[in-house]
Amino acid sequence: MQTLHASTPDDYAAALAAHPRLLVDYYKDDCPACRMLDMSLAKFAAGEEAAGLVLLKVKLETVGETFFRGLGLRQTPTLALYRDGAEAARLPGFQAPGQIARAVGLYLAPVGADA
Repeated sequence: MQTLHASTPDDYAAALAAHPRLLVDYYKDDCPACRMLDMSLAKFAAGEEAAGLVLLKVKLETVGETFFRGLGLRQTPTLALYRDGAEAARLPGFQAPGQIARAVGLYLAPVGADA
């Protein structure tokens, strides 16, 4: 699983446009659950469900609170799953590797894959 970082709203928009299957991690530095989610994402990334996915890390302190609020985000961490630039699901709070895998399988299964 490739990992990208968005430093600006333009970086964010470019990633949404460029990657048809995108997992976005909205986080901040002083968030214990965000650090735990990083561990879950690392375990998830080692599995076959992560093949072909791109992870976009979006840090509140970098892109700004106004940007986060504009997306309707209420807490960190929050994962969002995007298919072809459209949000397919949002997972607020800590997620275990299995929860991430289930959501990816449900919302971001490769086109033509059996559901």
